Amino acid sequence: QDPNSCVSFPQHAKIDVCGVFSSSWYINGDYLVLIVTLVIILPLSLLKNLGYLGYTSGFSLLCMVFFLIVVIYKKFQIPCPLPENFINITVNVSQPQVNTTDEECCKPKYFIFNSQTVYAVPILTFAFVCHPAILPMYEELKDRSRRKMQNVANVSFLGMFVMYLLAALFGYLTFNEAVEPELLHTYSKVYSFDVVLLIVRFAVLTAVTLTVPVVLFPIRTSVNQLLGASKEFSWPRHICITVALLVCVNILVIFVPTIRDIFGFIGASAAAMLIFILPSAFYIKLVKKESMKSIQKIGATLFLIVGFMVMICSMALIIADWIHNAGSSGAHADGH
Repeated sequence: QDPNSCVSFPQHAKIDVCGVFSSSWYINGDYLVLIVTLVIILPLSLLKNLGYLGYTSGFSLLCMVFFLIVVIYKKFQIPCPLPENFINITVNVSQPQVNTTDEECCKPKYFIFNSQTVYAVPILTFAFVCHPAILPMYEELKDRSRRKMQNVANVSFLGMFVMYLLAALFGYLTFNEAVEPELLHTYSKVYSFDVVLLIVRFAVLTAVTLTVPVVLFPIRTSVNQLLGASKEFSWPRHICITVALLVCVNILVIFVPTIRDIFGFIGASAAAMLIFILPSAFYIKLVKKESMKSIQKIGATLFLIVGFMVMICSMALIIADWIHNAGSSGAHADGH
């Protein structure tokens, strides 16, 4: 058997490079998720104030900057097309294989439409959802004001936009048509083992892990307000809500096949509501000093219509894709 070849199967069936089944608990992703949740995420999520998480958020941002630097560096290191002897033979049974040694595949395309395109807009929408954390962040600002909060929002959005754009651009230009939904996994087509990419994977996992408590904070605050808005702070209630939310998150992580489905569904539903629909509706309803014929109200109305169109079309296409994939999987199973 070729020692460089390896077949990776979904989740519970894992085969290492030697073709031997690995059953050790410490390489089981479900156990690792639970351990990381208990050891890292839960203690950070139990913090009472969001300000304490500023240090972990800053470190997670540095991890993503390191990821971006490596993606840009690899673009100029990996040739296109790849020489035949430069490719690490790795088979991903869920991803169609593309001939990365063909000159034609090295020509970037401005637009590609396939079954995965329906997830693009929802995922982009989800990527810029930070609205639930705005009020907690505003409360933590020193000498807070609308102008200061606006500056924070502008810098944050601009920074994230630049990072998203550069990572997507250089990641695509590195592999073109051969790029996979998970960019870091695509590098396994080239490298059987690379220390820098291993560190990048760890950095990205660290960044995602440290982001969970920040996202969990406004959710817990909202639930706490619904359950006991008039009550004083209670540690038992605080802990119970946090644990219940983390249990729900772990169930989704363990049982949902791909993170793409979660990002796509939430991006098409909740994210579309938070970014397009609710801000426009609040502006139209609450701002009384301007007539409906004003430029601001007309713009808000158009934004509201676009939001409904994005939500309805994206949800319909995603559900249709799920039904199509379920039917294809059933037919494939019957055929075997």
